[in-house]
Order: sequence, then structure tokens, then C-alpha cells
Amino acid sequence: MTGQMLLVEDLMLLILDDRKGTAAGYNAVQYMLGGGLLVELAMLERVTQEGEKTLLSRPYIVATGEGPLPDPLLQQAWDTIAEKPRGAQSMLARIGKGLHKTVAARLVDRGLVREEKRQWLGVFPQTTHPAADPAREAAVRREIRAVLADGAQPDPRTAALIALLSAGGVLKASLRDMDPPLRWSGDIRRRGKEIQDGDWGAQAVSDAVKAAAAAIAASTAAVSAAAAVSG
Repeated sequence: MTGQMLLVEDLMLLILDDRKGTAAGYNAVQYMLGGGLLVELAMLERVTQEGEKTLLSRPYIVATGEGPLPDPLLQQAWDTIAEKPRGAQSMLARIGKGLHKTVAARLVDRGLVREEKRQWLGVFPQTTHPAADPAREAAVRREIRAVLADGAQPDPRTAALIALLSAGGVLKASLRDMDPPLRWSGDIRRRGKEIQDGDWGAQAVSDAVKAAAAAIAASTAAVSAAAAVSG
């Protein structure tokens, strides 16, 4: 596969453990990857938000613009958004459904990860995607490190990656395999949260990042609460 990497592909690279090939924050992956597509569409000026946030209502995501998009994943997400305006959490659930398998397959085609199949506990089939060529991921991590540890101003793409990972609670895990290692600290965590809540780039992009981050955080909290009750 050739062509420019999508934001959602870089996001998946960061979510996958380089050695184990499993995804961090599994319960939030659907929403994080959906958020990656939403933000990229916002960068292309193909989505916007309408409505105001109040005690009784939330803004909803609307498709904008005309003409084909440069990638099938973006086109499929835009087509879903164009069907009906929806709130961010509902929209991310729809455009992110099953996306981890599709994106992982694209990364395999690009030679960035490999696919391994095995039996977990000797019974349950499991597919993992450990790193095959770490160069791309290492470059993205360097950009993230410069922002989190060195105080660099992020470009909209890097800010979006940090915000989505932070909202999903996997920012620390996604930087685990960094070389040289990044020492996690309260300052780095706060910097990630600051970017998650901040304004970066065009207004539509910042709005999309905030909407996606809020939806991811809400979905993660809901899953955690359900797990606590069932446990």
C-alpha cells in the first residue's frame, strides 16, 4: 500500500504494543479510531458541528462539502455522517465500529506491523499485530515527545493524536516503547490533558478534537462504571 498515512493509522500504531501486538485501552479503541477519522475529516473541512452545548442538549456532527474524498476510509466515514446528524459519542461508535481490524490490515499491507494468529490459553483464537518496521511510529513518537516533554507547540495532527490518546487513558501506554525511554510524570500527564482541552489549529479542527475527546472519555468512563458494577 502506498500513499500518505491517515491520522487513524498513526493512532493505531501508537495504540498497539510493539512486542505483544495487542491494543491498549481496548474498550475505547472503537471511539479513539472513530475520533481519528472525524478529526481528519475536519482537517479537510468536510465535517462541522451545529448546535450549542446546554444542560439538555449537545452539539451534533454534520457532513459538509461535496465530491469524493482521497481515501476509502474517509469516504465511508463521511457517508455515514451524511446520513443523519448525530452527537459525537453516537457518531464515533458508528464510524469506529470494526475499524481496528480494517486499520490493522492496512498497517500489515504497509509493512509496519505483522499479523500473528494463535490460541490464547490453548483454546481461544487471538490475532495480534506486533511491530514489523518501527521507523514510522518512532518518528511520530518523537513529535509527541517534543510537545509533552520539551514544550514544543504541536501542529494540529500531533495535538489530535495526543488528545485522543489522553482521552482514551492510553497516552502513557502508547509511549511505553519509546527510545530513549520517556519518564512519565504528573507534568507530562497534565500537558496531555491541557492539549486534550485546548484549541489547536482551525476552529473546526479544535471543535472536532474536543468533541471526539469528550466522547472517548465518556465511553471509557461508562465501560469502567459497568465493569465496577458487574464485578
